[in-house]
Amino acid sequence: MLASSQLFILPSSSHFIIYSFYHLLISSQQYIKENPNLVTFVVEMKKFIHDFQIISNRRINKEYFVLSLASENQIPEIKPGQFVQVRVDNAPNTFLRRPISVYDVDYERNILYLLIQIVGEGTMILSRLKSREILNLVYPLGNSFSLPDGEKALLIGGGVGVAPLLLLGRWLKEQNKEPVFLFGFRNSGLLVDIDLFNRFGKVYIATDDGSTGEKGVVTQHSFLRNVSGDIGMVYTCGPEVMMKAVALWAENNEIHCEASLETYMACGIGACLCCARETVHGISHVCTDGPVFNSKKLVW
Repeated sequence: MLASSQLFILPSSSHFIIYSFYHLLISSQQYIKENPNLVTFVVEMKKFIHDFQIISNRRINKEYFVLSLASENQIPEIKPGQFVQVRVDNAPNTFLRRPISVYDVDYERNILYLLIQIVGEGTMILSRLKSREILNLVYPLGNSFSLPDGEKALLIGGGVGVAPLLLLGRWLKEQNKEPVFLFGFRNSGLLVDIDLFNRFGKVYIATDDGSTGEKGVVTQHSFLRNVSGDIGMVYTCGPEVMMKAVALWAENNEIHCEASLETYMACGIGACLCCARETVHGISHVCTDGPVFNSKKLVW
């Protein structure tokens, strides 16, 4: 049995449950490491809590950076669309782990890559990590994207929503599919690793100010007005308003669409239930039922 935990009394009863559970999880970290079957029991599938060493912290621009992480443990298979829960150490105001999409994996070198956007104190602290420092992850979490029926797939991302699409593009290429990327950013100064994505497929870009690519949002891009019938699947991740528009476009063009949702999560393993999302079949939880959903099943 886990050691007893101090309970935090918060204004919201849901917050009370979340913080109580998560304090229990964190305060019992060593116990979990020594008893890995406990994690399997909780989530009904094998997950890991591992320390990773920072190999590099590559700053892309003023908002985005990529952490390269190496582990003494062999990295298990990670499917495109899955994510990790990152513990932010030395951050008294950052109590909960942060959910971060897996950007890429190098199994030969045993390195995991995370693309992160600086949006608050937790991610700011992560952006300052240096080589050889340690980062603790719970992984791999969530479900994954599925394989398209046709030969060509359209991957649409906005901002940090491009993160799960690199590994997806690599996987599609390995499956002899043809990925095409359509990305939206606020301006040219916030573009992310376009050269990397170009290794796997053609990249089209839209920026709000027109500084790179076409001016406007991704759903206004001329590419979408000239799509032929060979697109077998649309995948999207980014701001919800963008994904909703992409899902509508896909539906109008009778193309199957999968959306990877971005939401706040406390535990990442389905225990706290704070990432509830309404679907046509009732309430689902993004961390375990998702983060990838058939866009027609979501109540936007």
